[in-house]
Amino acid sequence: MLFRAPSRHALTPGGQGRFPGFDVLDQVKHWDELTAGVVLARLQPPAELGFFTVTEALTAAALFDLLLGQHTEPRVPVLHLVDARLAANETDGWRYEDLPEDRQAWRDTLAALDRNAVAASSTRFPALDLDQQGRLVQSVQDADQWHGWEAAHVWSLWTRYACAAFYSHPWAWNEIGFGGPAYPRGYKAIGVGKREGWEVAEHDARDPVPWAARVEQARRAHRPGGGGTNGGASSR
Repeated sequence: MLFRAPSRHALTPGGQGRFPGFDVLDQVKHWDELTAGVVLARLQPPAELGFFTVTEALTAAALFDLLLGQHTEPRVPVLHLVDARLAANETDGWRYEDLPEDRQAWRDTLAALDRNAVAASSTRFPALDLDQQGRLVQSVQDADQWHGWEAAHVWSLWTRYACAAFYSHPWAWNEIGFGGPAYPRGYKAIGVGKREGWEVAEHDARDPVPWAARVEQARRAHRPGGGGTNGGASSR
């Protein structure tokens, strides 16, 4: 089964990863045919968009890249994966009361993000530099209300779809060392520190969360109104 060029082995988003040389697609032959077909289809989603307009797609692509830190190639095609999901109206089966159904919520919130960008910088969101984009998106996360919606609900909509698409893709699995579908072969090396024969040891097992937490504390401390002991930066 030829589904990638040899030069595209062990790809990870942006070339980053903690499991050097690991490629979950080496295990395709052990997956059942239906599962393999579903996973491999994510490598080449439809090139043409079926839901987003051109304007919406540009804004959504910039938003997804920012949320997921995808600023260099190779990129997981999150825009196309989300677009295909919305075109098929495959939602989570629920929505927040203050938001419309997901398809309309995406159109409305992307338009609102563009309006904020124009108001702040006289240009639409995709044309802003990363710092400007980051400040606008951070203002959504930090707000209580945003354009008449609960800001946390908008944030949830964006991040749910972005993360679900990103972590459905084999390149993201390579990045985190996920061994792929268990059926029908299954796993037998169960336990902390145990690995199957096809799995790769993590090259840097330090937990990145403590460092990220310190960065977040510092960011909040330097935000207007921040500082002190409530969310302030550590003195270390």
